[in-house]
Parts: sequence; C-alpha cells; structure tokens
Amino acid sequence: MALKIERITKRFGTVSAVREVSLTVEKGEFMALLGPSGSGKTTLLRVVGGLELPEEGTLSFDGHDLTHVPARERRAGFVFQHYALFKHMTVAQNIAFGLDVRPMGKRLARREVNQRVEALLNRMQLEGLGKRYPSQLSGGQRQRVALARALAIEPLMLLLDEPFGALDAKVRKDLRQWLRALHDETKLTTIMVTHDQEEALALADRVAVMNEGRIEQVGRPRELIEKPASAFVREFLGTDGEGI
Repeated sequence: MALKIERITKRFGTVSAVREVSLTVEKGEFMALLGPSGSGKTTLLRVVGGLELPEEGTLSFDGHDLTHVPARERRAGFVFQHYALFKHMTVAQNIAFGLDVRPMGKRLARREVNQRVEALLNRMQLEGLGKRYPSQLSGGQRQRVALARALAIEPLMLLLDEPFGALDAKVRKDLRQWLRALHDETKLTTIMVTHDQEEALALADRVAVMNEGRIEQVGRPRELIEKPASAFVREFLGTDGEGI
C-alpha cells in the first residue's frame, strides 16, 4: 500500500512550484517534506491530498490512480498549521464534521458517530472537553482537536502542514513526542511538511529535502546528516557531514 508520486509537476501561471517530483512513501511510514519557504513542499502535500491537481505526472496509493480523484474521495486526513477549526462548533462537533458531511447513504448512525468522537477525545487526552469551543482551548489542545477530526474519517493517509508552527517551543516539543507515539500506535501513512530541521529529523522515519520545487535528497535522518548529497542539503541541515 505504498503512495507513489511519479514526475509530478504543478505550476501557478508561469511559476513551477513543483518540478517533476518522484517519491515513494511506504505503508505506515512517517515521511517529512523539509525545505525553506517556497521550496514546493506544501504544494506537493496539497497535490497528494487532492487540494491541487498537477499539470503533469501521476499519483497512486495501493495501486489505485488518484491523480484526478477529488479530495473528498481520497480518504486523506488534513491537519493545518492554524488548526482550521470551526469557531461556532463545539470540540465534539468539530471532530464529527467529516462524518456529518458524508453523503446520506454513507453516513454513520448518530450513536456510532458519538461513540467515535468520545473514543477520539480519550485518545487525544481531551476527556471532558467535547462541549467546549475552540476559543476555550489552549493551542496544543486545538491542535489535538484538529488531529482528532482528521482521524475521525479513518483516513488512509494523514497529511500535516506545519502542524506545530503556531505553538510555542515547549508545547511544540511536547506535542511532537505525543504525535510520534500516536503514529507508532495507529501505523498511518503520514506526510508532514515542515521547515524545521530539528522537527523533521526527530519525528520522521525518512526525510525528503526540497529546494526550488525539486527533491534534493531522500533518506533517514542519520543518512542526511552523515552523507548530504549536495551543498544545499549540507548548508540547510547545518551539518559538516561528520555525523551526529
């Protein structure tokens, strides 16, 4: 059940945000897309999730072509930097949102939705907060609600776009450790976009370093540090190639 990205190109007008990118993400792998602003990492994530369609290339998951499949049919759970929670909905309503907007014939019974929401509140360490509103939560709690909403639809992929960027350093570090533990528990195929080298190297099984719309190098964290494939990777990671 690998995710295969093959020679994907995405342009905005005359600007090529992603240029002939190929990448394979194995089932259950945690992959980080790492690079500076404008490197194409968020655009690539949006193409994987179906929020953008590529001009060239193909995308498949478990052998099924997803290149032109609408986002709502990809079973991808999205988590954004600024949570994207609905302010007028309670925590429980936010988590249930993806289930409640399914077509009538595919909706779960209300009792089953409520049971799934309650289970996710417990898993996310949000017990007793289902009736609160996002404004009544801390930043770390809001991000856990966003993760719960993404998991509620039982996705095949979890797509994280700078998920800790809006949090302070201590909360970010604590939530990072919690997210890695959650990934090890769920075994969901996960792709995370970040510009933070420490975050990518601490969390991911493998890291794809992007620059100017292309992938410079893909490898395990230690590989990237000990054997950077280009001057850009060496400078961006701040390593002299002598290991960690």
